[in-house]
Amino acid sequence: MAAARRELRSIDQYIAGCAPDVRVILRKLRSTIKRAAPPETTELISYRMPAFRLHGVLVYFAAFKNHIGIFPPVKGDAKLQAAVSRYAGPKGNLKFPLDAPIPYALVARIVKFRVKQDLAGRRAKTVEAGAQSR
Repeated sequence: MAAARRELRSIDQYIAGCAPDVRVILRKLRSTIKRAAPPETTELISYRMPAFRLHGVLVYFAAFKNHIGIFPPVKGDAKLQAAVSRYAGPKGNLKFPLDAPIPYALVARIVKFRVKQDLAGRRAKTVEAGAQSR
C-alpha cells in the first residue's frame, strides 16, 4: 500500500496512506487492539507496519490489496488456533479478506492471548535473571 513506501512515524500516518474504505477498518482494528491490551501498551511502527508493544511486540497489522494481515502467527492455544485456522496464511500469519466482515472479537482474543504470552515471557526472564545473579 502507499503508506509502506514512505518513512512512517505513526499509525495515524500509516492509516492516512490507505484507501478510504480500508481506513475505516484499520481505525476499528486499532481501537479493538487498544481496548484488548493493557493501558501501558505502546503503539509503534516496526517493519513499516503498525504494531503494539507491551514488553515485546504483541501484534503487527498491515493493509494489503485484498486483505488485512495480523502477525505473528497464533501459537500455544489449541482453541484459539482452531478459531483462527480459516484465516491462516502459508506461514500462519492471519489474512482477513477485505470483502468479508473483519472478526474484531477474534482479534481481541488474539491480543489478550498475546498479552498473556508477553507477561509469561517477562516473568520467565525476571526469574532467569534472578537465578543468574545468585
